[in-house]
Amino acid sequence: MDVLTQLKTFRQAAYDCLGKAHDATFELTDAVMLTRNACCLADFSLCPVFRRKWSSVYEALQDCRPQRQKLMQLYIKQMPVEEPIILAGDHTAWSRPEAVTLQERTTEHYTTVVGGNRPVTQGQGYSTIAWIPQAVKCQLS
Repeated sequence: MDVLTQLKTFRQAAYDCLGKAHDATFELTDAVMLTRNACCLADFSLCPVFRRKWSSVYEALQDCRPQRQKLMQLYIKQMPVEEPIILAGDHTAWSRPEAVTLQERTTEHYTTVVGGNRPVTQGQGYSTIAWIPQAVKCQLS
């Protein structure tokens, strides 16, 4: 199977796992990957691949119920089994000390010093883990 066919097959399988609002959610996913800088969610609606109105960004996130386990299995299937797997992780803290009613508010390590001269803040944490394909690793070496 050629690379383009593999990509089409992967994208269709991912699309099938998105549930409600899958069209808008899929376009939003493409917009996130293609937008260099975004100050707010509405900025993604300016990307040419997002063919809907700006309010559809919010509706897609509200209505989408992705099948997380199936998506994870789909992503894992893309990893080769015959070579070592390289994973990269990141954790970003969004400082929100004044948001005392924020449900997901936690204590987060922060890269810059905040009040009291401590690198700790109240806010939200976002973690990402990514698989680094072997071809990219070779280019970085």
